[in-house]
Amino acid sequence: MCEPKRICIVGSGNWGSAIAKIVGKNVQSMDEFATEVTMYVYEEMVDGRKLTEIINTEHENVKYLKGHKLPENVLAVPDVKDAGKDADVFIFVVPHQFVSGLCKQLLGNVKPNAMAVSLIKGFEVSDNGLQLISDVIRNALSIECSVLMGANIASEVAGENYCEATIGCKDTNMGQLLKRLFQTEYFRIVVADDEKTVELCGALKNIVAVGAGLGDGLGYGDNTKAAVIRLGLMEMIKFCEEFYPGSKMATFLESCGVADLVTTCYGGRNRRVAEAFIKTGKSIEELEQEMLNGQKLQGPPAAAEVNVMLKAKKMEERFPLFTAIHRICIKDLPAKDFIGCLKNHPEHM
Repeated sequence: MCEPKRICIVGSGNWGSAIAKIVGKNVQSMDEFATEVTMYVYEEMVDGRKLTEIINTEHENVKYLKGHKLPENVLAVPDVKDAGKDADVFIFVVPHQFVSGLCKQLLGNVKPNAMAVSLIKGFEVSDNGLQLISDVIRNALSIECSVLMGANIASEVAGENYCEATIGCKDTNMGQLLKRLFQTEYFRIVVADDEKTVELCGALKNIVAVGAGLGDGLGYGDNTKAAVIRLGLMEMIKFCEEFYPGSKMATFLESCGVADLVTTCYGGRNRRVAEAFIKTGKSIEELEQEMLNGQKLQGPPAAAEVNVMLKAKKMEERFPLFTAIHRICIKDLPAKDFIGCLKNHPEHM
């Protein structure tokens, strides 16, 4: 009989903690997984106490997921190497800006037959161009990496509101193992083999959500937001076709695609901060610090990273929504011009 697989969650923000609640409970009823789940926690002081101490004694992440208890078998660990020791499955759920650094710390301490799954919605820019986060993990640690994306606002998942998610995985057995690890009565999973498109949807929808927030801040209503969502979806599809050929149209209809896009454009942090960006005149960086309690925005950096690719291929005019959002975020274009940039969208020509 195979040894039970040990799980390590790399990250402990609101989404990481919500996933820890799911995984911590699921492993207790399945022999194929070890009962203890380690969770790497960036150590912080909260009201004079270490965050790891609070999580391990009170079983609650009081900073990032207040009001939701974590299973007692979830162990908060402040060193990622210690957290990942002997792990068979790594669940990456940190801001994409920190992935490479954490992988460097893990390097040399990962089993050759381990696997990873990324819940991270973003890209990384390197000397070799734009990289998907799953590729960053795969290349850094020399292990397979799948993805999990979907219409999943962390507080709602932690509150056990019904929702769906998509696992992108080319390996059928690995995909089914991950489905067993994550699925609950309220968190339903579909496995798709179109791995790259699942991940791209997760990153690109954050850009569109910024556009939805800009429209809200400018005082436009639901008709305008619907247009932003539709045009954003068309640019997401076109971007995938142009830069990652082979995408399946059906993938955009999964939770990772249109469902996540709609949810984020109405309820996500990127929308909220973009609206405040218009109404307050403050910078994105200032608002991130004021509004997100230590969390990071993904939309503006994703827009900048995508713009690098569009500019290199002289394709900015073919993606006016993506381009306008990036330019507004860096204050290269007045926000009041946002809707004007969409009126002559190629979709209307």
